[in-house]
Amino acid sequence: MASVKFKGITKRYTEHDTVVNQVSLDIADGEFVVLVGPSGCGKSTMLRMVAGLEEITDGELHIGDEVANDVPAAKRGIAMVFQSYALYPHMTVEQNMGFALKLAKTPKAEIARRVAEAADILKIAPLLKRKPRELSGGQRQRVAIGRAIVRKPKVFLFDEPLSNLDASLRLNMRVELSKLHHTLKTTMIYVTHDQVEAMTLADRIVVFDSGVIQGIGTPKALYDNPPSLFVAGFLGSPSMNLFAGHLSACGDTEASVKLPSGVQLGAAVDVRGSQIGDPVTIGIRPEHIRIANDDEAGTVRARVALIEYLGDCVVAYVELVGSNEGLSIKLPGQGTDLKFGDEIRIALSPRDCLLFDRHGQAFARHAVGTA
Repeated sequence: MASVKFKGITKRYTEHDTVVNQVSLDIADGEFVVLVGPSGCGKSTMLRMVAGLEEITDGELHIGDEVANDVPAAKRGIAMVFQSYALYPHMTVEQNMGFALKLAKTPKAEIARRVAEAADILKIAPLLKRKPRELSGGQRQRVAIGRAIVRKPKVFLFDEPLSNLDASLRLNMRVELSKLHHTLKTTMIYVTHDQVEAMTLADRIVVFDSGVIQGIGTPKALYDNPPSLFVAGFLGSPSMNLFAGHLSACGDTEASVKLPSGVQLGAAVDVRGSQIGDPVTIGIRPEHIRIANDDEAGTVRARVALIEYLGDCVVAYVELVGSNEGLSIKLPGQGTDLKFGDEIRIALSPRDCLLFDRHGQAFARHAVGTA
């Protein structure tokens, strides 16, 4: 096992094409870190630089105590699992898993022992004599992971390994990957654009955009207290409701925001240094909005525009009465009988609202627990 450290890492293809820009990040020995972000944000390039498949333009990459910039890929102690399974079709599962060890001239008995051990961990021992064409997608991905396990690497790299699987298999494989990490206790760096994978697998999430880190933290910390508008909008399904407005009042522990429609919303944040009239964005998660009684003070009128019944929950898309502003509400699946066109009153607690300045950076929250 080994830690991985990025010190000012930059990847530049041309003078005007920088895909990773001055990234510094410490990944602890045995940690499971997920790099997440939209397509083209630089996360896969980061992984390929660790693997030695891309040259580093500037900065230093440390694997354990060694500067790895000029270390050949084969000598870095890395095992990588790709989106495509990349199995040899003419070889059995056993031969596929042991092929890298065979090339390294590992004794046959040791190869057999390691393959059997990995197959047992991944529950594919009955499949060892089969060929890839006889396996399902999930089984092939297990073989690809097993091929990495037998090498006993210092660091595992996963590049969107579940993208080719259907929804149910992705769920099963997420559980298996989490178990695998707890069993092996090896450093793992995992790249995905799927926020669900990031939230369920990671010890820490690193959110990328345009080659720059936008946020680092535990899944709970980034979800509850995102540091920027980008992170707030990226994590969460449905995504956070965001409204542009202006500060209309600044108290010691709460600020009020006036939306273009005239609706006033409050947030329990520290806005010291800001002034009334400053442009801001207020955000609230769909699950933090509730349906209020008709006579309840401080509520907002809204009309139901769409209902999505998801079994365990209902997502209602509503429009604020008298404006074009819309938002989503996440409600329990049982006992919710809203339908299209219903007019309701909704409550947005200042304690649950986030506030972002004109640069998209979050104001600190008051009286809210952090992870």
